Amino acid sequence: MAKDFEQINLTHHFLIAMPGLNDEAFARSVIYMCEHSDRGALGLIINKPSDINLKRLFDKVELPLHRDDLSDTPVFQGGPVQTERGFVLHESMMPGNESVYASTMTIPGGLEMTTSKDVLEALSTGAGPRKVFVSLGYSAWGEGQLESEISDNSWLTVAADIAVIFDTPVAERYDKALMLLGLQSWMLSPEAGHA
Repeated sequence: MAKDFEQINLTHHFLIAMPGLNDEAFARSVIYMCEHSDRGALGLIINKPSDINLKRLFDKVELPLHRDDLSDTPVFQGGPVQTERGFVLHESMMPGNESVYASTMTIPGGLEMTTSKDVLEALSTGAGPRKVFVSLGYSAWGEGQLESEISDNSWLTVAADIAVIFDTPVAERYDKALMLLGLQSWMLSPEAGHA
């Protein structure tokens, strides 16, 4: 199936759900793409907060949180896959491709995604990355699946702006991502059109 599509790389891009995408997990979502290759894709939904904040998450993993700036920050629903597992998206901690954490994916564009507990331990002491986005679960697509969904008019794509992730209020992230394309939500139709 993947061979039917010209290979695109959406790593460090946003996927923006079109109005016709009615899947409850993805409706009106903005997904930051951490990895995209011919084998599939992985991303984190950046605009769907869960009902717990970082203080409560740290309590659950039995770590203190000595970062007052993060206590009330929501933990996000990163997607429907492995919803019990934590993912920490953060600014790069080291120049080059070396990471200071045990299990980190370096994302071209200046961000890293860490899944090992050592990033939480660093944050608990007041250290660690200054800007963090924490989610439970992730979004994933198999080979050719994302390309097929894009051709079916389920998603818009645009190069990511990390300010949308770290500096934009959650309620405004969908509209801010659309603005990167020069669009507003009222301009989008829930109907797919193919010439």
